[in-house]
Amino acid sequence: MKIRHALTAVIAALTLAATPALAQLEIKFGHVGEPNSLFANSAEEFARRANAKLGTIDMALPSTVMSSEADLFGVFEMPYLVKDRAHMRRIESEVFWKTLAPAAEAKGLKVIAVWENGYRHITNSKRPINTPADLQGIKLRVPEGKWRVKMFQAYGANPSPMKFSEVFTALQTGVMDGQENPFTQIFSAKFQEVQKFLSLTGHVYTPAYVTVGAKKWASLPADVRDTLEAVAKETQSYVYGEAEKGDSELLGKLRAAGMQVNTPNKDAFIAASKPVYEEFAKEVKGAKEVIDLAITLGK
Repeated sequence: MKIRHALTAVIAALTLAATPALAQLEIKFGHVGEPNSLFANSAEEFARRANAKLGTIDMALPSTVMSSEADLFGVFEMPYLVKDRAHMRRIESEVFWKTLAPAAEAKGLKVIAVWENGYRHITNSKRPINTPADLQGIKLRVPEGKWRVKMFQAYGANPSPMKFSEVFTALQTGVMDGQENPFTQIFSAKFQEVQKFLSLTGHVYTPAYVTVGAKKWASLPADVRDTLEAVAKETQSYVYGEAEKGDSELLGKLRAAGMQVNTPNKDAFIAASKPVYEEFAKEVKGAKEVIDLAITLGK
């Protein structure tokens, strides 16, 4: 397996042993994770498992950006929706595969498994963030996806979408004051070197989606599709296990690196999130039903 950087993505080029008819197939698996991030480690584990079984296609591991591809994916941009990974598994079973996956396929993307990016927290160079009011005037990098922008606008920040590959320099030079990401992305991208404060907002849980172009997927032999889908789904347990371990280990490493960590008033953030839910439900067809079911599954 060869790994190389390509613009904003890390492309894992996986040459897999296949049946004679499928020999020399190659999987290119794109994601935005730095080496040793959850994305990178998840892709490599998937490659290891797939290498033991067959051969290739072009795949990607998008997260937030999916809300720009299919509107209903914005449900995972709703603040404080997903309580924990057990709740996420129920949402996956009852909401994702029944409603969101078909919406993605209608846009030309086949999702074959749900992994994760993780719970997102705010870092910045100005001050601890305890309530939304503390975000006033903060220039905050966010990923591409309008609901993340709307959420932080509702909180009072000045959010700007930016490619992940550009974030470190933007933080280092003061173009941006802060950003928000899971621990795995914060640590692997070395944001602790240019950010003083880490506020444990946990404002959004972001799944990640193992995706393939729908036309490409349809062109593959049935046995290849079956194997890739099975391996991608079985890798989820590895991903969740690594993510849970990282939740504590990486926070400790970020503290040790000198970041000042605080626990915000989540009730204040939840209260400030109401307009985002209302706008999403009003603007996106079927969104209210998806939100209501997802919330019910958490009770």
